[in-house]
Amino acid sequence: MNKYAREDKMNITELERVARDIRLRDLQAVFEAGAGHIGGEMSVIDILAALYFRVLKVWPDQPKHPDRDRFVLSKGHTACALYVTLAKRGFIPEDEISTFLKPHSRLNGHPNCNKVPGVETNTGPLGHGLPVAVGMAKAAKLSGAGYHTYVVTGDGEMQEGSNWEAIMAAAQFKLDNLTLIIDHNRFQQGASLADTNDLAPLRPKLEAFDWEVSEIDGNDMSQVVPALEHRTSRPHCIVAHTNKGQGISFMQDRVDWHHKVPSKEQYDIAIAELLEAI
Repeated sequence: MNKYAREDKMNITELERVARDIRLRDLQAVFEAGAGHIGGEMSVIDILAALYFRVLKVWPDQPKHPDRDRFVLSKGHTACALYVTLAKRGFIPEDEISTFLKPHSRLNGHPNCNKVPGVETNTGPLGHGLPVAVGMAKAAKLSGAGYHTYVVTGDGEMQEGSNWEAIMAAAQFKLDNLTLIIDHNRFQQGASLADTNDLAPLRPKLEAFDWEVSEIDGNDMSQVVPALEHRTSRPHCIVAHTNKGQGISFMQDRVDWHHKVPSKEQYDIAIAELLEAI
């Protein structure tokens, strides 16, 4: 039986342990597959753990339940972290994670809603997830449904103009059933955000579009949970300040770990550091 298969809400300490376990399994999966986007996976895992084990109203045995909350991982290149989270929550078998990126596996480098239970929409091309999430939230308004829609984007991804069109639309439609979480780890593929097209500070830009904005440490579960559970009369954005490679010293805040695989020596060091975390 999946030891995480429980319907009650986890407390902060339990969520921190789940996040640690997700990091450990994600690290192993990327190491064994010889590919992955481990830096951005480590930065977003605390948010994923809080969503799936505390906040989201979902039923793993009924992944298409009409009353479920919707979650969109717009930064789809961090799919492995989502797969591990879904497995621990009971959507897919935990032993299936060992097939990540292998031929004929449904666990591809980007999530596929036609193959993986619990995935709401295909993502990968950046700048698409938030517009889709706006559509989901608007659909709930039109139909009178009570579900809430959450979407995680990367901060580099926020350079895409489609996101700002979606932000305008969400404000226009008064989508108080929509929460955007920006994984603000300050790095994108190949460079830091500051060296490409620096959008920081993000908060005043979202506020200018009439969104309510929370600014938190996205790797501190005691800040993540209340931010995700916050409700407002407007669309809500959480600017989550995170660290690329969170929890692994030699990966943290290093742009080269956007898409890189640890050596055996590095893998062993990373495992030891994560095991010491809690």
